Formats: sequence, C-alpha cells, structure tokens
Amino acid sequence: MANSSSGSSSGSDVETIPEFLPVLPLKDVVLYPFVIVPLSVSREKSIAAVDAGLSEQRVMLLVAQKDGTVEEPGPQDLPEIGTAASILRMLKLPDGRVRLLVQGLARMKIETFVQETPYLRARVSRIAEPEPPKQMTEELEAMLRSAKEGLDKAVSLGKAISPEVMLIASGLEDPARLADLIASNLELKVEETQKILEIISPIERLKAVLEILRREIRVLTVQQEISGAARGEIDKSQREYFLRQQLKAIQQELGMTDDLSEEIEAYRKKIQAKHVPDDVVEEIEKQIKRLERGSPDSAETGMLRTYLEWLTGLPWGTYSQDNLDLERARQILDEDHYGLEKVKERIVEFLAVRKLAPDSKGPILCFVGPPGVGKTSLGRSIARALDRKFIRLSLGGVRDEAEIRGHRRTYIGALPGRIVQGINQASTSNPVFMLDEVDKIGADFRGDPSSALLEVLDPEQNKTFRDHYLGVVYDLSKVLFITTANVLDTIQAAFLDRMEVIRLSGYTLEEKLSIARRHLIPKQKKENGLPDEGIDFTEDSLRAIIEDYTREAGLRNLEREIGSCCRKVAVQFAAGKRDPVEVTPQHVRKFLGVPKFSRDERLEEDQVGAATGLAWTAVGGDVLIVEARRVKGKGRLQLTGHLGEVMKESAQAALTFLRSRAKELGLSETFYESADIHVHVPEGAIPKDGPSAGITMAAAMISAFTGRPIKKDVAMTGEITLRGDVLMIGGVKEKVLAARRAGIKTVILPRENERDLEEIPEELRRDLDFKFVHTVDEVLLSAFAAPRKSAQKAAAKQSGKRRKP
Repeated sequence: MANSSSGSSSGSDVETIPEFLPVLPLKDVVLYPFVIVPLSVSREKSIAAVDAGLSEQRVMLLVAQKDGTVEEPGPQDLPEIGTAASILRMLKLPDGRVRLLVQGLARMKIETFVQETPYLRARVSRIAEPEPPKQMTEELEAMLRSAKEGLDKAVSLGKAISPEVMLIASGLEDPARLADLIASNLELKVEETQKILEIISPIERLKAVLEILRREIRVLTVQQEISGAARGEIDKSQREYFLRQQLKAIQQELGMTDDLSEEIEAYRKKIQAKHVPDDVVEEIEKQIKRLERGSPDSAETGMLRTYLEWLTGLPWGTYSQDNLDLERARQILDEDHYGLEKVKERIVEFLAVRKLAPDSKGPILCFVGPPGVGKTSLGRSIARALDRKFIRLSLGGVRDEAEIRGHRRTYIGALPGRIVQGINQASTSNPVFMLDEVDKIGADFRGDPSSALLEVLDPEQNKTFRDHYLGVVYDLSKVLFITTANVLDTIQAAFLDRMEVIRLSGYTLEEKLSIARRHLIPKQKKENGLPDEGIDFTEDSLRAIIEDYTREAGLRNLEREIGSCCRKVAVQFAAGKRDPVEVTPQHVRKFLGVPKFSRDERLEEDQVGAATGLAWTAVGGDVLIVEARRVKGKGRLQLTGHLGEVMKESAQAALTFLRSRAKELGLSETFYESADIHVHVPEGAIPKDGPSAGITMAAAMISAFTGRPIKKDVAMTGEITLRGDVLMIGGVKEKVLAARRAGIKTVILPRENERDLEEIPEELRRDLDFKFVHTVDEVLLSAFAAPRKSAQKAAAKQSGKRRKP
C-alpha cells in the first residue's frame, strides 16, 4: 500500500462507530482523523477486510504495521492505537488491486482481536479527545501562530504542501486538528507519525509537532544551501558546455578544428591505462583545460599539444619483467663475447643480487677500454640477458646541459632531454641505458652536462629526476645505466665517483684469431652475400691481416680488412666465378695491397743510447724507442719528439739522477760541463706524455754517456725518482701485449706492479721473462748487454751503421 496524496477535510465527526470493525494493516501510512488519504490495496486479507467494511456502514479500522516488511501481519505486528476511517470511494483494477479514498474519523483503541481469517477483525473503543478550550490562552495562541508560520516557512524552503492544505491550516484554531494536519503533511517516518497519533492531549500533541516542524525547517535550510551550491556548479558547467558547443560549431563552420574533444579524450584514456602519479595527472588535467580554452591557431596550442603528447606518451609505471636465469645469462655473454671473463663474472653477480633482492639499487657500471674492444656490444648483451630494452646515447662532444635535462618550455622548439627521450623510445621505465663516450663530454657557457648527469647516475637521487621540459618528477631508479669511456683522466671526479669502473684491455693475437673465426668472418660473409663455403681464411692469413694491416687493441680495423677481403671475393661470385676461395697470406697481399704496418718496432741489435720502452695509448699498448745522444756542448738537455710536460719532467729527473750517480757509473763528476744530451722519441707527429718512460730515458742517457749498449730484446716501463727509485705504473696488460707483438723477450716492470700479472692470461706470459725492479740500478743490470771495449768504438760502429744504404 502506498500513500499517493494527502489532504484535509472539515467534514463533521461521525457520531456512531461500530464496536467491531474489520482491520486494514498499512505498511507505510498513518491516518489521522479528518484527513483524506488515497490507498492502494493488494493483499488478499486486506481486500477481504475492505469488502467487509463496505458491507458494514463503510467503516474500517486503519492501523500502521510496526514492521512494514511483514507481508502477513498478525495481531502481534500491530499497535493498539489506530484510526477509524470512512470509505469514500472504491475502485477495483483489472490486476486485482483495489484503489480506495478514505477519510479518518477518530482515534480508536484495539481492545481485542476477535478474528484473524479471512481478514483481521477487532473489538475497538473510541478514544475521546479533550474539547478545545473555550477561551484562547496566550501560550496556545503563540503555539498556533508558531505552527502556522513554521508551515509557511517550510513551504517557502521547498516543502511540497498543496495550497488547499495551507488554506485550511490558516483557518484552524483547534490545536488538535492543526497538529494532525501538519503531521500528516510533513512526510515523517512511520514511527514518528504513530507516536503523534498516540498523543491524546491536543496541547502536548501540538508541542511535539512544533518540535518536528522546527527540525524539518533546519533540514530544509541546509538542503536549500546544498541545492543552491550544486545548482550554481551545474549552471556554471551548463554555461561552459553551451559556450563550448557554440565555439565548436563556429570552428566547424570556419573549418578550423579537427574535433578537439576526441583528442582530449585520447589523452585521458592514455593516463587511465597507465600508473601515472597523482601530481602528474593533476598537471595533465591543468594543461588539458588550457588546451580547451585556447585558440586552435595560437602557437601556445601547438606547444600544449606537444607537451601533452610527451607527458601522456611516457611509460609511467610500465616495467619489463627481468629474466634472472644465471645460466642463460652466461650462455648469452659467451655467445656474444670471447674472453672478458672478469666482466662477465661481474654481470652475473649483478643478476644474482637482483634475483635475491629485487628492490636493490643497481650499480652504475663504467666500461673503460680502447676503441673496438666490445664495450657497447657488452651493453646489448646485458639487455638481451635481462630481456630488457636497450637504449644507447652517445655523449661525445655534448656541451649543452639541456641535452640531458631538456629545454624549458618557454623556448620555441623545446623538447625533453635525451634521457627522457630514450625512456620514451624504450616504452618501458627500466631499460638498459648505455651512455657512450662519457670521457668526451664538453662544457661551455651553456652548462656542464657532466654535472647534470650526477643526478641521473646517483641511485639516491634519480628516483626524483626532474626534466626541465616535463616539469614533473620521473623515476629513473629502475633503469640500469652503463657508461663507456676510453680514458678516465678527462672524466669529472664527482662523476667518476658514482660509477663502478670495469676495465677492458686489448685483445691478444690468439683472442683476435678466435673472435675472427667465431664472430667477424660469419658476420662479413652475411653482410657481403657470400655463402658459408664461399670463402675461408687460413690461420696464417688471419695472422697476416692482424699483424701487417691492423694495429689496434680492439677489432674494428680487423673487421674492416676481413670485410674488404670478402668484397673482393664477392666481386668474383657476382661475375659468375663460384669456386670457393681459401684466403692465404698471398691472397691477403693481393686483396689488401702493401702492408700498412711493419711488425712492431724492435731494435735489430743491441745499441748504445737506444732503449725500448712500453707505452699505453687510447688504442692499446705500444712500443716506444727512446734515443739519446751525447754531443759537445755546455750541459744542456734537448728534448724532441712532441713530448708532453710530464714526459719532459721525467727526462729532467733522469738526467739529474745520472749526474748524481756519475762516480758510480764510471763518469767524471764534470762530464756534463762539456757535453749536451739530446733525447728523441721517434714518430714526432704523435703527441706523447706520461711518467712511465722515466726509466727508459734514464737507461738511454746512461748508455749514451757510458757507451754500454742496451739489449735489443728488453723493454721497460716505470716512473723514476731523483733517488733512483722505480714507481708503479698503469696499463700493464696493454703494455705486455705490445711487448709480445714486438717479439720482446724480457719485460722490466716496477716491483709494485707484480700483482698486476694475475690479471694477465697465462698465454700472454708464456714466452716472456719478467724482471721486477725497485731501483734504476736493478734496471741497468737487466737491460745492459756485455760492456764494449770503449764507448768510442760503440759510437763509431753506430755511426758506420747509419752510413750504410
């Protein structure tokens, strides 16, 4: 049953109400005397009660259920107080329901239920209501006025009460009738309405209704405030929508738009599909609103579009799954690279740590070594082993800080820095990111890129990396950064401190032969379109290419020369000659021409004033001949050969040591007063510097003054002091490689470098005799050949050799 409308009637009271009445339980309605209410009846028992009431003076007892969810209420489900009602109209509907219009007559009390089936029937007694006071008191008048004013205010605040009810209420002076009328129109809960029905005293009833009315006014006031605020927002939104639609229509008429709303919706879909941080979402929404308000033809709109494309296109919260299978990683590294065991071991260690502690901060690896030794390809192998994307960024010659951090959006053509661009290109937030050639970064008035990289390569800072263009924080902590360099001297100290340096030395002849067989030759066959059996290289031919046509620590020139041989054979295949070719040393000479290099410079025989030194260069080790000659003069030292400041100082230190030890060396204490010493290092066009040639210069000078020859198959390296001590040097492996290539038999090294031999493979040390020295005296014992009869004879012999054609 439902209440569809309410009202009041001023009709007269019914004098006689039967003692026994059919009972009609109501689910959600409480009927008051004199109030007219429409009802809908559908329950069988209720319809039977209506039929009984129609046959008995058209009077029924209407009682509200205690629990409206009970479908078959019994006597225990109904309160004692109800209302006798007269059935004014009745209409039976086709679906079996019955529509009623009833009017309350009087409050009734149920004495007892006399029947429960087929409908409820009870014996009732009428509750007599006190007569209204004949003389109006001030309190009663005040209460009546307050009730009427409260009802008016409720209507003004939006309460839906019909004008007829308001008209009746304004004319009522009976507190009981007014209280019932107001209560029936306030749409109260059934429990509150029943309580008011059960209050017999008109004054108390009106007080209770007044309290409820005041509460209802407070609720309506708050509701109106909320509705007003919401209506204001709705009005504003509707106005903006209306204006936006107008603008859209105008732009479409002028052909100025390609449906901006679809573009904006695409931006929003992008950020919903990713784990974008809240502050970034807020920034994107802010820029979208600016885009909506802007003109399509303005320059700012184009900048906003570009900015939003970058912000929404970045892989926020997107990470690739790491493959931490250590055996697979070892297999991939062995497939891609020959040797480099220390480097491979360090990479496997990194994977093992990542497997045990997934949230650990990864190291910043720095591969240092000559060109062509495989630094960049190592990064690719690491990415393949991890199943991560690989991004390479070359920093050689970069001088602008904006290349790293990006340009501010105020500049025309501004873009994010190369770091963010690489992340966007990878489409994942944890790629392997290789920063190539960090030793060749420049710096000028536009900033220092090395300093900008300090934040990128610091695990404590890069989780909050802020690109100038983006203007928001991007987390780089999951990126595996790898850097490469040829030398460490030019790298900023603070920058170098953030990296773990792993040195890659040059390859030995045996390693180059193996790498050529396993990697270079198959690669060049494929690139030049040759079948596997189309060309083959003998070991002697590969040795000839390595020793006569390349001089490098890496493999780039070797690959070029092998490629050149393959192209010569490809020409024959293209001309129709399909016979397989086995490349021999004779073929190498034919294909590549005259050898570009002679075998490493080694003295043909023991000589006075000529010592063989070992040097480190950016492309590996090298053999360095130091020549010294004594001529008449006044004790001056002349240095030639494009020497650097450090090397010049080493020569000066060697001469001072020689003068201080003249007596022990069998020289006159004034030998230098009538003689000059000229020290020359051949290949004068090539700059040379470093302290490691100190003992080589000292040996050459001492040989020149004493006439004692130096062994042709001895090479040396070490820094000299004025006291004659020999200090440790670097680049031992590269220097040993150079000595081996030159056919040197004995290598003199500082004693402190003895521990470096552990890192040199056994095959490199196999044919070499190492002498570890602490002083120059020990150097001379190992370097000098048997003394000649006189220095003059040795010098004459050297002069005669120079005159030979």
